[in-house]
Amino acid sequence: MGIVKISDQMHDNLRVAGNALCRSINAQAEHWMRIGMLAEMHPGLTHDELCRMLIRAEQAGGLDLAQLCHDSMSGGGSLEVAGGGR
Repeated sequence: MGIVKISDQMHDNLRVAGNALCRSINAQAEHWMRIGMLAEMHPGLTHDELCRMLIRAEQAGGLDLAQLCHDSMSGGGSLEVAGGGR
């Protein structure tokens, strides 16, 4: 775990969004980072599709970011989750 420096405005945005969605500031920041990372890797997917992707990954044992990055770089484009499911 490390420390990430963010602007005061972004911290305020995280606090507001986290409170509205019953998440801690750290949980909200991690959610936005995961969605943003997936959006960059899969620009054709909607926010709804990205959220469903995260839910499927969690149900299958968790998102394997290393595999996802490898697949994106190799042109596979599929979501790999722990346990080999989709």
